[in-house]
Amino acid sequence: MATRGKRDSEGTARVLTALGVTFADAEQDRPLTFALMSKWQRTVLGHDVVGFRTMPAFAKGGRERYGLAPNMEALFEQCLSESSQSDLPLPSRAARTYLDILFFHPFENGNARAAMLALAFVLAREGVLLDQVHPLQTTRWADDAEGAADLAVLLGMLITAAEQRPSHGRQS
Repeated sequence: MATRGKRDSEGTARVLTALGVTFADAEQDRPLTFALMSKWQRTVLGHDVVGFRTMPAFAKGGRERYGLAPNMEALFEQCLSESSQSDLPLPSRAARTYLDILFFHPFENGNARAAMLALAFVLAREGVLLDQVHPLQTTRWADDAEGAADLAVLLGMLITAAEQRPSHGRQS
């Protein structure tokens, strides 16, 4: 995995380790919470402690600013809890979880990686493992309604394609 023009094999190894932990947590059918995400994020970043950010955050070279509201952590937890809302289609729940993480920007660093891990978790909790993720690797905007709908459609297509391949798809 290339990061901004150069290889980061140590960072890649940490992300893959976190992905393994994410899948193990999904297999145990744990609820998606900030505490669970923080555990994954500690692995991704190689830090002992990772908490909810306490200052406004900036991304994309300062072009994006993420404010901080007094009840933001509680709002974020509420959004995460909706990732298991069974009356919504799985691709929609996974897309929304991913975009909610980008919108809230809960961590000081590594929010895109956290969003991808959470997306993988939501899918894996339902027994779905994607065998292609490259189409997901594009800039996404949390406040783009059409883009959110497109992401859900794309996830649906990737899920269907993975399920149709004999060696991938739903876990048994």
